Amino acid sequence: MTTPTPAAAETEEAPRPKFAFLPKIDTPAYHALLSAVAILILGPLGGIAAAYMNFSLGFFVGGQVLAGILGSAVTYGYGPEGKHGANYMQTMAASVAGMAGMGVLIQAMTWLGIPMPPWHHLALYFACIGMFGVGLGMVYTPILVDRLKLDFPSGYAVANILRALTDKRLLKRSIGQLGGGTGAGVVFAALVEKLPAVGATQLSASTIGAGMVVGARIAIPALLTGLIGKWSTPYLVSIGWLKEGESFRKIGFLIALAMILGAAVVDMSLIAVEAIRRVRAQAGKPAEADAKDAWKQVNPKRLVAWIVFWAAALVAVSTFVMGQPIGFTVFAILLTSVFVLINGISLGISDSNPISSAFVIAVLLMSGFGLKDPRVGLMSASILLVACSVGGDMQQDRSTGYRLGTNRTVQFRYQSIGILMGSVLCVVLAQTFMKAYPVLTINSFADPKADVGQWQSAMTFKFVGALQDVGYLPNYKIKALAIGLAIGIGTEVLRKVLHASERYKTFVKGSKEGFATGFVLDAFVLPSPYASSFGGFVELMVCVWFAVGGVGSSAYNTWQKSVAAKQAKGEDLPEDMSTTSLVGGGLIAGEALYALAVGLHGLFSNVLLKPAAVPPPPPAAPPTSPS
Repeated sequence: MTTPTPAAAETEEAPRPKFAFLPKIDTPAYHALLSAVAILILGPLGGIAAAYMNFSLGFFVGGQVLAGILGSAVTYGYGPEGKHGANYMQTMAASVAGMAGMGVLIQAMTWLGIPMPPWHHLALYFACIGMFGVGLGMVYTPILVDRLKLDFPSGYAVANILRALTDKRLLKRSIGQLGGGTGAGVVFAALVEKLPAVGATQLSASTIGAGMVVGARIAIPALLTGLIGKWSTPYLVSIGWLKEGESFRKIGFLIALAMILGAAVVDMSLIAVEAIRRVRAQAGKPAEADAKDAWKQVNPKRLVAWIVFWAAALVAVSTFVMGQPIGFTVFAILLTSVFVLINGISLGISDSNPISSAFVIAVLLMSGFGLKDPRVGLMSASILLVACSVGGDMQQDRSTGYRLGTNRTVQFRYQSIGILMGSVLCVVLAQTFMKAYPVLTINSFADPKADVGQWQSAMTFKFVGALQDVGYLPNYKIKALAIGLAIGIGTEVLRKVLHASERYKTFVKGSKEGFATGFVLDAFVLPSPYASSFGGFVELMVCVWFAVGGVGSSAYNTWQKSVAAKQAKGEDLPEDMSTTSLVGGGLIAGEALYALAVGLHGLFSNVLLKPAAVPPPPPAAPPTSPS
């Protein structure tokens, strides 16, 4: 990977914009323009789409790609350096959108009959969680982005989009791949929405695109886990771990989360040893500032102070404003400190942030420690849900910034402002949707036969299902966690030993036989637990499409190398702007654009233009999408 260049703000004199009406880069007017567009236009657009998708389906498409495309139109007049401004805007807008999607927590409160706190209390509570989450996300950024160099497929896509749309030279070289991928993404999403036969295949453009970015060594292990889960489902039903007709992922997500935790324990231990070694090696040496990498530096003391302050504020608001017991709040905060790392690894590998799984795990663990009250469980587990969501956004945005050389401190400020706006929008949109559509208040977990039409609310369904049995942690779930932990630790230790061998590395790089052996070991025999775990979070067909993208991408790139296509075609492009990454990013972008269109249409036709007092009739033959 090429070393990113410092942001324009750090050069001695920023280039003048092409259009006279645009403020100069890094001036107060410049940041005011970017903030206004992001927080008043791009953020609410993404928030509407996220809220609509979460209420109707139970998942939402992240706002980074969408905001990156729209933001680059605003900063086009700044030329190549406009990519940094567009990155700042997508950072803020994605924070607004991500927080807006958390309105399902308010829906879960309604389903459980929990009295609704005043709106400003909820907004304050969510804001404290979000601010704590972005701090944790920044703490883990050097590990996940700089050291482990995880792909973060959507962050990868945003970086390529911003570079292409703000640089004429790159735009000419990449517009065909990027535009073709985006068009295909829109078409795939429309086919899934309009044709039940296509929707039944669970085809997802963003899933294929993510697979194209990460490659076969990541995608194949996920598919293998999904297949193992499918084959083992009858046995799991026979031993009582699953009920007849239930999907493997209902127990698989516990094993998958524990696998990530086990692998992370190994990696964190090695990182700690390396950190101690470096501290000892630097003892007594004068500190040297690396001007070349100044864009990625943050003040560690201020960052720690930020986390401590917002953790204390969260405890205070939870205890004195929301009336929650301090013990479970503190436990949730400590658990969040672990899961922001775990979920960040999952997001970096597979473009999937299993936030609902973190919520369920938190409820299960708190039940093991004596939790009895569903309201306490919901509010405490909400800390993990919101913090893991915004922490993952933080890490994904920093992965984009890593490729562009964008100033991390400035990005941090933009994201923090977005959290404040998103906290208010979360409550406003949740109340707007539920008042306009009373069917959203029906607890479909307690009443499975209720006709909810298009409003499936699958994420809310998971939350309420976990809280229904609060106070009881089944023994088989403890066993599932233990199995996943053992697999994660054992596999990662073996991988570390093997990949540390100089003989093995020489063999793998020295011949076609060695390359094939390394591929088979990484993809089939000893795959990364981070990659394998994805198959436990999603349905089998999602793994299939993920593998289609990964295998196709790796096969194409291998063929390109064999015919020296890189030297013939791609000399002008940065190393990480390959054809497959551009097409994959375009697929992700196309699905995001379609999701925005669906969200806006749903809001205006089904919510804002409908009388709130009259319950709506069930929609006639509504289009369905896989959740």
